[in-house]
This record gives sequence, structure tokens and C-alpha cells, in this order.
Amino acid sequence: MISAPGPKPILIVLHQETSSPGRVGQQLERMGFPLDIRRPPLGDALPDTMEAHSGAVVFGGPMSANDEADHVRVETDWMAVPLAENKPLLGICLGAQMLVNHLGGKVEGRQDGLVEIGWYPLHPTEAGAALMDWPDMIYQFHREGFSLPSGAVRLAEGDTYENQAFRYGDNAWGVQFHAELTQVMMQRWVTRGAHRFTLPGSQVGRDHLQGRLLYDRPVLAWLQSFLDLVFVQGGEEAGAIRKRSA
Repeated sequence: MISAPGPKPILIVLHQETSSPGRVGQQLERMGFPLDIRRPPLGDALPDTMEAHSGAVVFGGPMSANDEADHVRVETDWMAVPLAENKPLLGICLGAQMLVNHLGGKVEGRQDGLVEIGWYPLHPTEAGAALMDWPDMIYQFHREGFSLPSGAVRLAEGDTYENQAFRYGDNAWGVQFHAELTQVMMQRWVTRGAHRFTLPGSQVGRDHLQGRLLYDRPVLAWLQSFLDLVFVQGGEEAGAIRKRSA
């Protein structure tokens, strides 16, 4: 008996040598997807076609989507590949902002300088609530937000930065927040990012860690549902995944 072929890998785009796909990577592997990890700032190339991949996740990073660095420009332009081939594309924080820039939107900070670094309320829109349950509180680590690109559907809103999650077409998704952090990742971010806790609107480090104890369970449940929606229900590999799990 010939076993059904497994799904193609998910392209994972990271922006630092020590960066990790965290719980997103863990969940995708549990769903049966291999991971193809690439780091464009370190010289890794992105594919000219998504034929060999089931989809892509572009993660966050310390740089701005408006930076003039070559890899930022190349990644932003590269978004055209999965969009044209209708492959699932998920942008997280910086990745979402790159997608917004690619789609003609705008990425910028607030005029009053307020940031979101810590735990903040999240409000699903009617369109978002129709898709799944969303956590009441979500972890953030950003100084810039994004406008809603023309043709995109807002899925979740925030009090400080309005646009928190959106869908564009059938295959592209962007989220401003971070559901991917493991406990170890959060502790590392709190240690290395402590100099940002004095920014207006930011929370002190202990609130980051205490908030995880209070709010993280529904965040993980949301992440599992969301990745299933993006990469299984919305991906061409749905049949292969189901055959492997049968």
C-alpha cells in the first residue's frame, strides 16, 4: 500500500540569527508541515515560486518595514509571489507591515508616540468573530502600526492601534500582535527589550510575564484555530493533511 505524500513545507522567514518561529512553528509541525527556515538579512534567498511550498509565514524583527535595507525592500516586493500563486501567506508584526506596504497601505507610529509593548485588549470585528473566538488580551511589541490596505477586511481592533488583524483576498493574512512566543522567548524579549519599557504606553517587564500567566491560555487556543484556518482550510494541502491524520 502506497502512503499518501506529505504536505509541502511552510516557508518560514525570520530576521535575526537567534530568531525562532516559536509556537507557530511548533503548531505547524504538529499539523504535519515541515518547515523551511530562511533568514534574508543573513543572505538567504527567497524562492521565485511557491510551487515547492504550502505557504509562508513572515515574522517580526527589530527593524522597520520602512527601512531602506535591501532585505526589507526585497521581502516587501517578494510578497507578490504567494499573492499571485494564491498560496497562504501570514505576516506577523513586521511581516504584516511589509504586506501592508506591498498592498499600498501605510506603516507609521502614532503622533503622540504611544507604543504597545506588553498585554493589551483585543476586539474582534464582526467579520473576525464570524471566523473564530479571539482572546480578550494579546501580547504586543511594536512602535509602529499600519493602515488597512484597500480591499482588506479588518478582523480585530485595538484601543491604541486600531488595525490588529486583517485578511486580504482568499490567502493573505496579517496580525500586529505576537501569539507565537514561548515562555523562553518572552523571557528573552523582556530581558533584551527592557530599554523600551520607558516608552509611552509600554508596560514594565514583570507585567509581561505575569500577563502570560493570566492571559495566555486563550491565546494558544486562538493560534491553533487560526493556523488551521490559514494553512489547512485555506491551503491546497488540506487533502494531504487529512489523509495523513486519518
